[in-house]
Amino acid sequence: MDPSDEHADICPEAEELFFAGVCLTESGDVAGAQDAYRKALAISPDFAEAHANLGLLLERNAQFDAAEHHQRRAVEINPQQPQFLINLGALLIRLKRFDEAELICRQALLQAPLSASAWTNLGVLQTCTFQDAEAEQCHRTAIALDAENLSAPTNLAHLLLRQGRYEEGWRYYEQRKTYEQLERLFTFPRWQGDPLHGKKLLIGIEMGHGDMIQFSRYARIAKEHGASRVGILCHPGLKRLFESLAGVDEIIAANETVPREGWDYWTPPMSFPYFFKTRLDSIPAQIPYLSAKPDQIRRWAQAIGSEEKGKRIGIVWRGNPRFENDADRSIHDMALLASLGDIAGTRFFNLQKGLTADEANELSTHLPCDDLGPQLDDFADTAAVVENLDLVITVDSAVAHLAGALERPCWVLLPAFKTDWRWLLNRDDSPWYPAGMRLFRQDKPGDWATVLGKVRKALEGLVTAN
Repeated sequence: MDPSDEHADICPEAEELFFAGVCLTESGDVAGAQDAYRKALAISPDFAEAHANLGLLLERNAQFDAAEHHQRRAVEINPQQPQFLINLGALLIRLKRFDEAELICRQALLQAPLSASAWTNLGVLQTCTFQDAEAEQCHRTAIALDAENLSAPTNLAHLLLRQGRYEEGWRYYEQRKTYEQLERLFTFPRWQGDPLHGKKLLIGIEMGHGDMIQFSRYARIAKEHGASRVGILCHPGLKRLFESLAGVDEIIAANETVPREGWDYWTPPMSFPYFFKTRLDSIPAQIPYLSAKPDQIRRWAQAIGSEEKGKRIGIVWRGNPRFENDADRSIHDMALLASLGDIAGTRFFNLQKGLTADEANELSTHLPCDDLGPQLDDFADTAAVVENLDLVITVDSAVAHLAGALERPCWVLLPAFKTDWRWLLNRDDSPWYPAGMRLFRQDKPGDWATVLGKVRKALEGLVTAN
């Protein structure tokens, strides 16, 4: 935020440091920005805007106690600034302190009843607490107040999509503003549902590997709609895997030379459901739509061994730490995995990449595993391993989508807080992966012990049945 007029008495040197912090934030130098704001506050301790901006940066770095301190100071110094209340409310929602958050959100609305941000912020809170009707009204109010608000349409889309209201949900989801980099890169236009007959279509890259795996299935449909050539831009770790994807003529890794021209259209893969009018009863679920190469499957079969030694189970207990809800979707206490470790007739294989030596040792203490993670170069390797397993148990991760796309048995463990919209509500199956996927949901945020207890019981039943 910029310093307000009523704080014109702030020391000029502090103001200069404040604006330096703004510029450093915009350039991506978060540490430098924090340092600038701290120096501004050392000169002018009651600089509300500096407290607010520093609090936002600290929140981004998961320094929640310090973030709350500075955001509350901003509110104390200038209680009539609704944006400070909106920021604090969003932080309290993230911390799952819902009662406190609701008081702050409603206080912001009292001060700024025409603020789209204040309305959609309350809607996010109500979505988290499953007050869906109230949340929907808040988001719709925000959109009516400010059609240019970037958050409200996406927040409403997430709510509608998790309810399975795909027609309207996809329409609002299409308003997301996350592809500016691709728009600057390509000289050819973004596809807007135009006829594809005889056209060359390049499918752009999504942020998550799981997003790419789930929605890459639409490449075949684009070809069926007449596209003469379909290309896909993907993460480097997906390139070999996507060689098995039907309907794709060219695969380009993001670390290769990306064509700026030569195509008629480009599209994010997550725009396909809107333009192809995907509904719950028309999800393209021709599974499997990905596969591993036979020679890789045979190679990993030798490494893994036969089922005679027990059910072969792959496990993934955490996702990408950069994902906004990773603190809730991942299991951070490996000791909880011990509840699965003494089931007769099971063999576990770690599919988790990037473990430190200490983490690998801790894992072996709680859940003895064959550690395959260091041997997996990319998702083609992981696919070949999964083809040799009897079951994959994973949190909401790209491996869940991989197993689903391969039509391999997969149990997905889901958080209660901000469960991703694609898993819908109150289901233990997924229409996106109708064969072999089973969902295990938390009843309350953070309670992985109960979820793993249910998994243990199901696993015992699986072993006994066979």
